[in-house]
Amino acid sequence: MDNNTGSYKDSLKSLDTEEHIDLAFYRPIGYAWACLAKKLGVTPNAITIASIFLGVGAGVAFYFNDIWVNILGMVLLVWANSFDSADGQLARMTKQYSRIGRILDGVSGDLWFAAIYIAICLRENNTSFFFQSYPWLIWLIAVVTGLCHAKQAAMADYYRQFHLYFLKGEGGSELDSGDALQTKYNTMSWRKNFFAKLVLLFYKGYTRQQEATTPAMQKLRAAIRKRYGNAMPSDAFRAEFRRLSLPLMKYTNILSFNWRCIALFCALFARMPWLYFAFELVVLNFLLVYMVLRHEYVCKRMTEWLEKNKK
Repeated sequence: MDNNTGSYKDSLKSLDTEEHIDLAFYRPIGYAWACLAKKLGVTPNAITIASIFLGVGAGVAFYFNDIWVNILGMVLLVWANSFDSADGQLARMTKQYSRIGRILDGVSGDLWFAAIYIAICLRENNTSFFFQSYPWLIWLIAVVTGLCHAKQAAMADYYRQFHLYFLKGEGGSELDSGDALQTKYNTMSWRKNFFAKLVLLFYKGYTRQQEATTPAMQKLRAAIRKRYGNAMPSDAFRAEFRRLSLPLMKYTNILSFNWRCIALFCALFARMPWLYFAFELVVLNFLLVYMVLRHEYVCKRMTEWLEKNKK
């Protein structure tokens, strides 16, 4: 293999945070796409944009009450996610990291599911006797589900990045700070950097929401800065944090794409797309609350650990 291509292992975030389905299916396919893209000079952001068209196309296919058209949509959605895997793998292989790329990657998934939600609502309004009688109800459910989806995905990503920070350091994590983003935002000019500042405005709010949901984590981060400054915590601290945090990574993975996709496909095969909304509202919200409570407990434990191990 060309030494400039980058190994398959280099394209992964870490085995701690990778999901089993990704390792068995999406990561090998994504690596093949990433290697091809590198040879052709295609950037990670270009792959992300291509994934948006595929994901939105999948949503359109899910509107039709025809299982074969739905299966086509499933293929498009799987294809979109293989590109979503490839863009990150290519970025890690070629060191083409950027905050814009990270934000675009998140927006792509939001656009897929926005298209899917709209398709489900329109389909239910046209095919379900119940929702034909109450057409507004499925739209209300979709909006609430979408807000929950956004929170679930945001927190799952935040906990993964926090885990990666202690596992691989700043270079292996995309953990951000609301205060740091605010400082950068204040230095930018609307006149000279309108688009970049607009993107940062939304991303800053997104990060602030993550921080507001995790008060114990923020106390731990403050205690670490006070104790270690800009340096990484001790190896003993990092090992203990990894021991406590690693069991929670499976919940961050369940709240990501693959299990949503499985639930969506099951609902489509059952000819009851609304069941997907029920899955997100009941099952995934329960896991979200459980994950947040468990991780906050871990952070409290680690803050106490710092107090007990001051030497």
